[in-house]
Amino acid sequence: MKLLKGEYGMTHGYANTISILYRQRAEGGPPEGEQLFNAQYAGAKAGLRDIFDAALAAVSQFGPDVEIAPKKSYVSLRRSKQFAIVQPSTKTRVDLGLNLKEFEPTERLEGGKVFGGMCTHRVRLTSASDVDDEVAAWLKQAYKLA
Repeated sequence: MKLLKGEYGMTHGYANTISILYRQRAEGGPPEGEQLFNAQYAGAKAGLRDIFDAALAAVSQFGPDVEIAPKKSYVSLRRSKQFAIVQPSTKTRVDLGLNLKEFEPTERLEGGKVFGGMCTHRVRLTSASDVDDEVAAWLKQAYKLA
């Protein structure tokens, strides 16, 4: 990173991305999606996988244009742009970030800058049954807005 920033004048973000890609290539390539899912829901967070699966089941009803893009610590749900994030945040909770501009927050649909501003709202999920009709409707609306 020092070389890329100093010799080539790259910003920290670009230098970091290049260094990550270089290390991944040296190790045989980036991790596959299933490897990332398994890593996110391992150890103390293993019991949360059914919440993630319930969220994906709800989203799978929306259409073939839903892209599931796993990252190291969360999964981005995209259409033409990101409409939701699913993240195992604690040992007992999965956070669902939604992009629902112009939606008023409720007790359950928390508002504010969520996930560093990547989402407008958050829903805290502690069991698969929390992914109910109300949550599915919010996901569907975020999908339509993307």
